[in-house]
Amino acid sequence: TGLHAARVAVLAATGLVVLAGSDSLAGARRESEAYVLLLLAAVGSLVVAGANGLLVLVMGYLLASIPLYAMVAFAKDAPGTEAGLKYFLMGALFGVVLLGGTTVLLAAGGATGYLLLGAGLPEAPRAAAAAGAIAVLAALLFKAGAVPAHFWVPDTTEGASAPVAAFITTVPKIGALVAAYRLGSALPLEAVGDWSLLVAAAAAATMVLGNLAAFAQDSVRRLLAYSTIGQVGFLLMAVAASGRAEAALPGLLYYLLAYALTNVGAFAVVCALPHAQRLDQWRGLFGRHPWLALSLVVCLLGLVGTPPTAVFVGKLTVFTAAFDAGMVWLVVLAAAVTVASLFYYLRWILPLFRPADAQTVGAAEPPGRWSTAAALAAAVLS
Repeated sequence: TGLHAARVAVLAATGLVVLAGSDSLAGARRESEAYVLLLLAAVGSLVVAGANGLLVLVMGYLLASIPLYAMVAFAKDAPGTEAGLKYFLMGALFGVVLLGGTTVLLAAGGATGYLLLGAGLPEAPRAAAAAGAIAVLAALLFKAGAVPAHFWVPDTTEGASAPVAAFITTVPKIGALVAAYRLGSALPLEAVGDWSLLVAAAAAATMVLGNLAAFAQDSVRRLLAYSTIGQVGFLLMAVAASGRAEAALPGLLYYLLAYALTNVGAFAVVCALPHAQRLDQWRGLFGRHPWLALSLVVCLLGLVGTPPTAVFVGKLTVFTAAFDAGMVWLVVLAAAVTVASLFYYLRWILPLFRPADAQTVGAAEPPGRWSTAAALAAAVLS
């Protein structure tokens, strides 16, 4: 059931990204290649989420990464090339880390399949088992865009085209977070170290850094990039509660689906108005394109976790799972960060309803038809 939910989330998010990017890709010289690369990356995320062994996880990880390196630099412009290079170098580094962690766990536990590896790890040297598990987790944190492997997210989101940025900040996270949960639940990692505390510390650092850094952003893409980092921090709470709370897996899966739809919806609005790069360029959008503005408001309030949006239900379930797992301090921190995050979203929402001025250039352009449709669909589903 869990894998089916992850597959639905990946396929739904990919479908919305394709719909949102249709305006910019239609008629392009390499339109077919773009769709092929996106679908290959989506398949890689499905493999990562469904992996029952470390070797399959490595293959899915590479399949989910290599097409996206090409997609980030697909336009062959300076920002995309720089972003693609940064993404590739970080991805290559953590790909090696993943391979190293797999090798160490194979040597320590005598297998790569989770079932056999779980039986062998309790007898393995604790230092080797812990080092291998941390290396695998670090690679998955990179794929999810979590601290300390988050440095690529803002630059890649800003340099890539809007549809690619929507995909990168959504779909790979689904596979990576489900894989991290399955790793923690399938292997006896608590026997070789305090796995839950390690993941909880990563969750706390990720949610704090992502949400606090978003306050200083004037670029809408960088704001959404740091927002996605903060969302991963909340999602990691369910991973930290793996095996200690019944609501952890349902909460993670529901939250992932709700987040995927809502985040792609926000990016779909950015796709509809590609020249509105700064917050002040969105001033007066409600007067020009009311349905587009309302879709953005719904998606941004959904990312906060405002009732009765789907993200609110997912976040509440994840908070409950963390509380049941005894991580009260993490729940209190997450609640405080959630309240604080409302203020930087309001920096984008409030100008939408103010009168436009001479500085408003991006919001005056006609929005893309398919991007608008994707934004409306995501807003309704959120």
